[in-house]
Amino acid sequence: MRKYTNIIYLLIFIILISSCSETYRFTLETSKRASLNSFTTFKITEANNLPIDSTHFFVNGEKIPSKGNIVKFNTKDLGIGKHTVVALNFYPGKTNKKSSYFEIFPTEKATIYGYEIVNTYPHDKTAYTQGLEFFNGYLYETTGRRGQSTLRKVELKTGRVLQKVDLADKYFGEGMTILNNKIYWLTWQNKKGFIFDLETFKLEQEFNYYNSKEGWGLTHNNSELIKSDGTNKIWFVNPNTHKESRSIQVYTNDRALDNLNELEMINGKIYANKYLNSAIIIINPKSGIAEGIVNLKGLKKEMEKTQKLEAEDEVLNGIAYDKVNDRLFVTGKNWGKIFEIKLIKK
Repeated sequence: MRKYTNIIYLLIFIILISSCSETYRFTLETSKRASLNSFTTFKITEANNLPIDSTHFFVNGEKIPSKGNIVKFNTKDLGIGKHTVVALNFYPGKTNKKSSYFEIFPTEKATIYGYEIVNTYPHDKTAYTQGLEFFNGYLYETTGRRGQSTLRKVELKTGRVLQKVDLADKYFGEGMTILNNKIYWLTWQNKKGFIFDLETFKLEQEFNYYNSKEGWGLTHNNSELIKSDGTNKIWFVNPNTHKESRSIQVYTNDRALDNLNELEMINGKIYANKYLNSAIIIINPKSGIAEGIVNLKGLKKEMEKTQKLEAEDEVLNGIAYDKVNDRLFVTGKNWGKIFEIKLIKK
């Protein structure tokens, strides 16, 4: 009897070993970091060397050509940023899905700029600047905070507010831009924007956000609105349907740049304040590559000579450009001055 019992145990052990050896364990191997215009490789391995019928690879949801369990992919087909890769594995009677991600970085370093102050102009110390734009000889500005959000037309030389409208107290006003004689104004976390008539400041329309999470900065390229949402993404928005049609991710050669805030389109490049940093990022709107970084730390120190600034709050924010006279203006939240500056390449 004991002999038979031992045989039974032996058979059970063999079955268990056999069943364990038939367990599929997949691993998706990717390079987490790649350079633009280079090749990167994705590979599926199976720990027990068991047969795989086929593997299909997908990048950002799009199937890519592959042979067997490995694929070589040219990063120029994607552009810079973080991308998802999925391997769908087919094996006897079953399927398995493995997911991962990788990032593509530009190879060139951003150019560093300093500045010189050309002029200073008075600015309302109670204006918590969120958006700033120069149009037809005047500054247009939006301010933030719930219960304090306003849209303003401002005389540059005097700082005098010529026209103003308040936003409902429940909204935290954010960036703005002027396109086709309409003022587009974002709110922060309400996923809603407003359209005002340029001359009368009369509210004409509201619109919702779709893919972008929040409203931060806003500018345009004459045909599309260009919007930041506090991440490293910049969204291109149809001004008629108000839907985001595409986005870019902003990177230097070694990192993603998030907290992108107020925006201005200047000579074909996007200029973006980086929230809580005294810097402006100069961005290629096609690729997302940060081509330049403007160090404006000295402006904060200049302001602190005459005004005490609240740390982590009353920071640099606001970029406006006078295209006719090639003048660049910057300011900050509750700053008492607007600075006209000239950029100097380091």
